Amino acid sequence: MSDFIAALQRPHLAAITPYQSARRSMSGGSVWLNANEAPATPAFPEQEQWHRYPSFQSDALNQAYASYAGVSREQVLSCRGSDEAIELLIRSFCEPVSDAVMITTPTYGMYAISAATHGAAVVDCPLQQAASGDLQLDVAAMLARLNDQTAAPVKLIFVCSPSNPLGNEVDAAALRELLDGVGERALVVLDQAYIEFVDPGSSQRDCATWLADYPQLVILRTLSKAFGLAALRCGFAIGQPALIEVLRKVIAPYPLPAPTIAGAEQALSATGLNAMQAQLADIKVQRQRLLDDLRSRSWAQRIWPTVTNFVLISVADAQALVAHCQAQGVLIRNQSSQRGLGECVRISIGSEEEMNQLLEVLPQ
Repeated sequence: MSDFIAALQRPHLAAITPYQSARRSMSGGSVWLNANEAPATPAFPEQEQWHRYPSFQSDALNQAYASYAGVSREQVLSCRGSDEAIELLIRSFCEPVSDAVMITTPTYGMYAISAATHGAAVVDCPLQQAASGDLQLDVAAMLARLNDQTAAPVKLIFVCSPSNPLGNEVDAAALRELLDGVGERALVVLDQAYIEFVDPGSSQRDCATWLADYPQLVILRTLSKAFGLAALRCGFAIGQPALIEVLRKVIAPYPLPAPTIAGAEQALSATGLNAMQAQLADIKVQRQRLLDDLRSRSWAQRIWPTVTNFVLISVADAQALVAHCQAQGVLIRNQSSQRGLGECVRISIGSEEEMNQLLEVLPQ
């Protein structure tokens, strides 16, 4: 194991031998009587394998995602959405009470919630206004807090890019500056749930290649967004093999159901990838259509830059706008509780028909 990852993990994990499930400890054979499974699935006789526990980690699925992401299979852990990966990282590297995670608000809310439920401290280094007008990392403040010897040590730094709820990308140069400054003192967790929506020319599309230079980098991905598989709950943690081995100690014996594995493998096939790219193109058309329309609506005070499948809008009264749309059957999200986003709403990009309905109910 890499020395610094061994030093960062919670000390008691070094002595833990992970649970050896029936699927993890044995393979082969033609008669499986080692897992206390039923001989069949009575309610679904056509499903020949549903009575069997799935693989602890599907080699086929992890290889498929590794090929897609441009990494090795040993650098991939599949889990129940990237939300589980967040939990695993906190459970693996943060001692309750004594350790901390760093977030950069406004950002995805589960980083702080997962840390709080585990008992880890949450350090907020808010995003700052950049010369471009959008919000970006305050790297100086982040490193200053990391260097503070009097405060709880920061073990994990969560960076969401493309950002939820903002919709923009974190500046790649700032991200490299952060990684250089952090060194081996903490893990930088780059949440790329929306990475497929980013244009191919973006440097962040190739962030997985940064792992060779930055072993402290962990990348989170999901099939919930661009792949349209939110109901299947399939995500991935990508990092150094030593880090993946730590997470394998903590993850449940059978994290993904067999139907999820099958669906994910299909989505990552050549046919599935082509279908995903076709839907991406449609989403971008509908996103541009919404952006063009919003520019004519007087209540849209600010349309935040976006590279994702949603648009953030500053309005005069977010609650009133959300209630107006809800009354007519269209649900949009009030983001006003987010730091720095008072009176903001977020609108997801749906199908052409769904966007037609939205545009009909939005006030002029």
